[in-house]
Amino acid sequence: MRKNSIKNTRINGEVQRELSQLINREIKDPRIHPMTTVVAVDVAPDLKHAKVYISVLGNEEEQKSTLAGLRSAAPYMRGQLAKTVNLRNTPELTFVIDQSIEYGVNMSHLINEVTKDLKEEVKEVEEEN
Repeated sequence: MRKNSIKNTRINGEVQRELSQLINREIKDPRIHPMTTVVAVDVAPDLKHAKVYISVLGNEEEQKSTLAGLRSAAPYMRGQLAKTVNLRNTPELTFVIDQSIEYGVNMSHLINEVTKDLKEEVKEVEEEN
């Protein structure tokens, strides 16, 4: 199975959906921040490993504690995946913090500041004329 095949894409989506439900509903670890999102899942073509990209809405300490909590719950989640997703091999889960959402929010704030400054400059020029 190739990495970008339709089957692999479908497996990635299914694993992502199941992990999202597990993290939000079943795992009760206090280290895991309530605003944790599974952004993407990349399952290897041989179905042995999966990289799970997560986003945590919080500070760096909360991100680290969430990552530690997810890593300790990985064997449980792998067992639940084996029960719910019918795959030949159940992938070993590796969690990675994804900063893309936080980066996007920061860029949006910067763009808003620049456009606000431009609007103020335009008003000043119009008042002078």
